[in-house]
Parts: sequence; structure tokens; C-alpha cells
Amino acid sequence: MVEPYKSKSKTGAKKAVGHMNKILQMIDEDAYCMDLLQQIRAVEGLLSSLSANILESHLVTCGSRAFSSDDEKQHKAIIDELITAFKIAKK
Repeated sequence: MVEPYKSKSKTGAKKAVGHMNKILQMIDEDAYCMDLLQQIRAVEGLLSSLSANILESHLVTCGSRAFSSDDEKQHKAIIDELITAFKIAKK
């Protein structure tokens, strides 16, 4: 992974871990359920952004390299990866 994607991904992952630690603490402290759900939604949003950032990094680096190649197998492989990524994103 290249910059700026690497640092942005690390920051997002660290924030998600921080929220997860907060959720664990809140569970131990019998926090109000709606507050827990709000923290969980925050983690989901962070992970969604992290996924999008990593996919963008992949497209910029590996995707660009594959499409600039004359190797049809590389073209097919990156297209298959994109299809898989879009299917995952729709779930």
C-alpha cells in the first residue's frame, strides 16, 4: 500500500480499535443499549471507510499496473477482483 492510503488506513484502523475498546468497556459497565448501538454504528462507518480506502489504493496501484500491462490474464484477474469487491460491498 502506498501513501496517502497507508497512513489513512492506519488512522482509520486505530480509530476503529479505539471504538471497539470503548464498546468493551461500555459492556462491562452495563452502558445504555442505545449508546452501545451508537458506538457500534461508528465502528461500522469507520470500517466501511477503511474498506473503501483500501480498495481505492488497490485500484490505483495494482489495478493501474494490471491495466497498463499487455497481459490479458492480468486484465481478467483485476476485473474479477473488482466484481468480487462490488458484490461484497452490496452485502
